[in-house]
Formats: sequence, structure tokens, C-alpha cells
Amino acid sequence: EGGGVSNAIIGTMLMTLLATFIGVPTGVLAGVYLAEFGKNTRFGNWVRFTVNVLMGIPSIIIGLFVYSVLVFPVEQFSGFAGGVALAILMFPVVARTTEDMLSMVPNALREAALAIGNPRWMATLGIIFRAAKSGLITGVLLSVARVSGETAPLLFTALNSPFMMESLNEPVANLTVTIYQYAMSPYDD
Repeated sequence: EGGGVSNAIIGTMLMTLLATFIGVPTGVLAGVYLAEFGKNTRFGNWVRFTVNVLMGIPSIIIGLFVYSVLVFPVEQFSGFAGGVALAILMFPVVARTTEDMLSMVPNALREAALAIGNPRWMATLGIIFRAAKSGLITGVLLSVARVSGETAPLLFTALNSPFMMESLNEPVANLTVTIYQYAMSPYDD
């Protein structure tokens, strides 16, 4: 009674955290593959094209896709579906940033890491990631900032709820939709 947004803040944080746990590792893996292993390969070019296309897809289309895959078959809106939609939006930003930052590391550093006997994976994780650390962190923060302000995919996946959530398997309140509802509603709360 009396309104409030604590449920929306918690719901937004949990869905963004879930999206980060799904989207960041997959985006980093895709970016590492594109920068280190798939530069001039046919599969690498296909992955790069797919990532570029995903960056240009409107968020409402991602929301409709996740709705048709996760919400409609189960007939239940959920915070989990919202987190998956946000992760799909997060993936291309992280992948492109990772590829760009790793490509900016000089080849001499790669060759030096390999010359002292490091396997390729150890050189990538231990030396090249350290050289590109600030750019990688910037890409992750940019993707988190992008998805934490999204409204459209959450309307189709997490919907909204005026109540405090008990699990991510039910409709979850989120800040952007709650602010919209409070701005448009005629209620004093």
C-alpha cells in the first residue's frame, strides 16, 4: 500500500545479473574466437556477420523471439525469460568489444607469449587479456548499461508485477516498466 519501487529495483537487478551471467561469457568466447582463431576463416566470417546483424536487431524483436520460444510454450511470463532476452541483447556488444580490444593488442606481445613456451590458451588468457583488460571491462559495462534500460523485451517476457517476487519463474517487476506505469496511471500511488 502506498506504492514503491523496491520490487522493481530488485527485479531489474536480478534479471540484469542473470543476463550478465549468460551474455558476458558467451560474448567473450565469441570475441576471443573472432580475434584469435577465426580471423580469415569461413566460420569466423559467418560468426562476425551474425554478431553484426544481432547488434542491429531492435530489442522488441528479441523480446518477441524469446516470447515465442520461452514464454508461449510454457504459458507463463517469467524473470528467467526476461534475463535470456537481455542476454541476447548483451551478447553482440560484448563480442564486438572483445574482438576489437583483442585485435588492438600488438602481435609482438602474442609472439613473445608463445615464444616463452606458453600454450595459445594461456597466452590469450594470461597476457593478451591483461593487455586489453580496460577495454574488456568497458565493453561489459556498456552492455550492462544498455540492457538495464530496456523496456520492450521485458514487456513480452517478464511482463510486470506489483508484488515482491518469490522466484524468477513468475512475472517479475522491472524498473523501466514500473516507471512507465506510474507515469501513465491516474493513481495517486
